[in-house]
Order: sequence, then C-alpha cells, then structure tokens
Amino acid sequence: MNYFLDTNILLAYLKQHTLVKNLQKYFELETSPNLIFTSAVCIGELKSLAVQNNWGEKRIHSIELLRQFILITNTLENTIIDRYARIDAYSQGRLQEKQLETSARNMGKNDLWIAATASVLNATIITTDKDFDHLHNQFLKVARFDLK
Repeated sequence: MNYFLDTNILLAYLKQHTLVKNLQKYFELETSPNLIFTSAVCIGELKSLAVQNNWGEKRIHSIELLRQFILITNTLENTIIDRYARIDAYSQGRLQEKQLETSARNMGKNDLWIAATASVLNATIITTDKDFDHLHNQFLKVARFDLK
C-alpha cells in the first residue's frame, strides 16, 4: 500500500505528537509492504515554518532526518502537472467528465500539488485536515486523523 504524508502529519512526527502512535498502529494493520511518500512541497512548507518560527538547529535537522524513512518526490513530471490541472478543475466544479457533487472548493496551490502527487502515486493521503475530503474516491483515498 502507498501512503502520502501531508505536511501536518510530518509536523506531528517532528513534535512527537501522540498521533504518531495511532499512525504506527494504522500502518501496522496493513499486511502488505507499505511505501511512505511525501513531496518537496511538504518539506518546503516545513522549512518555511522553521524560518518563520525561528526553530533551532536541532529541530531544523530533524526535517532532514525525515528522509531516512520517507520517499520524497522532488520532480513535477508531466503526469503530476496534468493531474494538478484536472484536480483544480474538478475542485472548481469545471471538469466536464467528472462533476463535483458539492459547491466549488478553493484549494491552496500547495495542497493541489500534494493531491496531484499522491494521486499519481496511487497513495492514500494521510492528513489531519479536511482540505482533501472532496477528492476521496475521486482522485485518491483520504485517511484523516484527529490531533486530539
């Protein structure tokens, strides 16, 4: 099974949030080997948080340690670019061959890149927010966890 970790999940790992234990149990339930992905977009968001909040060297270094257990996609290949366009059009209710069943959703541009990458990787996106809910079972699977 392929999983894609959203930025908020990576942040929970860095903060050693109790959510991490729930995620580990979730991943262990799978019988097949799991591949864990994220993207350069998520790493960029983390590094931006580090700069904005004056994180210390130890915490900034922990971002680089994520590379030891997560596969990071660094390129925007044509398939990801094309999927970005389709997801954006779908989210706006303007994709002719696939209609959005709710009102239009304005997704942040980084979230669009994240969704497109997870979709191309055929990965379930692991997140704590609702930003990807309208894409569930349309372009990808979404597993949302509560931070409580």
